[in-house]
Amino acid sequence: MSVQQPYAALHAKGEDRRQRILAAAQRLLRLNGWRGITLGQIAREAGVSPAGLLHHFESKEQLLHAAIDARDAYDLAHADLTGDLLEQLTVVAERYRRAPDLVGLFSVLLMENLAPDAPLHDRFLSRYRSALDAVADGIRRGQRAGRYRTDLDPAVKAVEIVAFLNGIETSWLLDPSIPLTEVFTEYTGSLARQLARCPDTP
Repeated sequence: MSVQQPYAALHAKGEDRRQRILAAAQRLLRLNGWRGITLGQIAREAGVSPAGLLHHFESKEQLLHAAIDARDAYDLAHADLTGDLLEQLTVVAERYRRAPDLVGLFSVLLMENLAPDAPLHDRFLSRYRSALDAVADGIRRGQRAGRYRTDLDPAVKAVEIVAFLNGIETSWLLDPSIPLTEVFTEYTGSLARQLARCPDTP
């Protein structure tokens, strides 16, 4: 027991330091992008030594992927991929407010990696296509359940919805005074009307 307790305390302290480093990286990525920061800056922001940072993350690239993994994990934890699409959209604004650094780092890194030869291009392209698939699947579920019209292409509509989400993220980061809740309410209402099946439609 006496051996386990010090080990548990050290482990918890190490995990706390790792999370501080990740949080610092997320803040700096949001403000400066990947090209505009160094490991030394991240270490100072986190209150650790460069050696302490490298103990948890062996390279800048590893830390970058860990920061994006944290954003993906956050999204996954707050999304119901089998639930109703419109209900999911109504809670996105609150997700943005709860984790602005995660939203910011994603948007900034996406812009930095649009070129096919950019280091994270393939990862972001894969994530984008996965998002399209998830939204299209949500529309298809609604079509099969008889709630949504069947004369529209789920894949095409998914491109529009994901484009709205990416665009409103960037707009909100640029101008945090944007009334996010009202914008999402208006968009979701409009989308619901577009998707709704007419009562006399077979």
